[in-house]
Amino acid sequence: MKIVDLRGRYFKENEELNKLIKRSDVETDLYEPVVKEIIKNVKERGDEALIEYTEKFDKVKIAPEDLVIPYEELEKAYEEIEEEVRWAFEVAYERIYEFHEHQKEKSFFKEEDGIILGQKVTPLEKVGLYVPGGKAAYPSSVLMNAIPARVAGVPDIVMCSPNPNKYTLAAAFICGIDTVYRIGGAQAVAAMAYGTETVRKVDKIVGPGNIYVALAKKNVFGVVDIDMIAGPSEILVIADESANYRWIAADLLSQAEHDELAASILVTTSYELAEKVKEYLYNELLKDFSRKEIAQKSLDNYGHAFIVEDLDLACEVANYIAPEHLEVVTENPFDLLNKIKNAGAIFLGHYSTEPLGDYILGPNHVLPTGAAARFSSPLGVYDFVKRSSVIYVSKEGFERVANHSINMANAEGLEAHAL
Repeated sequence: MKIVDLRGRYFKENEELNKLIKRSDVETDLYEPVVKEIIKNVKERGDEALIEYTEKFDKVKIAPEDLVIPYEELEKAYEEIEEEVRWAFEVAYERIYEFHEHQKEKSFFKEEDGIILGQKVTPLEKVGLYVPGGKAAYPSSVLMNAIPARVAGVPDIVMCSPNPNKYTLAAAFICGIDTVYRIGGAQAVAAMAYGTETVRKVDKIVGPGNIYVALAKKNVFGVVDIDMIAGPSEILVIADESANYRWIAADLLSQAEHDELAASILVTTSYELAEKVKEYLYNELLKDFSRKEIAQKSLDNYGHAFIVEDLDLACEVANYIAPEHLEVVTENPFDLLNKIKNAGAIFLGHYSTEPLGDYILGPNHVLPTGAAARFSSPLGVYDFVKRSSVIYVSKEGFERVANHSINMANAEGLEAHAL
């Protein structure tokens, strides 16, 4: 973890800072041909291609009838998981559902003389969730992706996951997932986009995955909608002298354990705090850490503590990085809220640790990464609905606006429009 002094410098030119932002610029040319070939094969050969790829990539030999995981397996997994985990899932479900209910949009109409205008909000009909399997299983992602779709009113939700464990299946059961397919990778994305003999074609695909999954989503966009092209995870902590260095170190480590490209960033007015955080991370937390190899690579390459002159500059640095997760660990965190413009999720105060948001609080943990918080938002109910304009014009309404339309059509040289 590097400590970098940004005091008295133009921070946007700092090499270490820009290295963090550009870390997800992966050389996609190596992967793109493989992904395109997988999509083509699934599109042309359907289930046969899915079975071949499942054996090749997931080392699992399955028959066509095994592509769908029986509903009984989901129910069994729910019953078999530890009681305290099941209760945690149920509490998370209720909290996430309640939060997302506030995001529901309503249709509206406005009426003037002879004209009725409005907007009709309609849920998507079919949505597909992609959920990583095996060691990278995240049942919390099932909850975060499925619940907003449920709140939106999506009637048909399917899920693809290679070798899902009992926790993933239990989460699917809690969310009432209609169908779960035992497939993963780019082939699962292609199957949901185009449909096969077994896999139902959907209207939108959401959920995280590796580079192959991300590129597959990118390639099928337009045939279906997607949520986002997710990159490696990141956390940025703004802290002053009031912060607890051990708590900050723990929060930074919670991102570093995700993968080697995850970024753990501290922006602080206190050089002493930065040194304490670094020392505690390396000498205490990493010592016997179960995911030490991954976390240490992440911290060595993308762990940074930036020293700034004041908290206003700290906010400017945060806005420039536009992090996925932003913690404001200061004496008066709400004083900085209006100065934060770019962040996927904003955690205010000493006790608002980011993992609480990942699991239990209610706001969605599917967040924009790689500085995409400059222009995009967390996954929400609004991602699972579409809007149609509604227009009615009577004879009287027509007479009010027709000449204006004719004049505009003539200005654009569109004779038939004017006619």
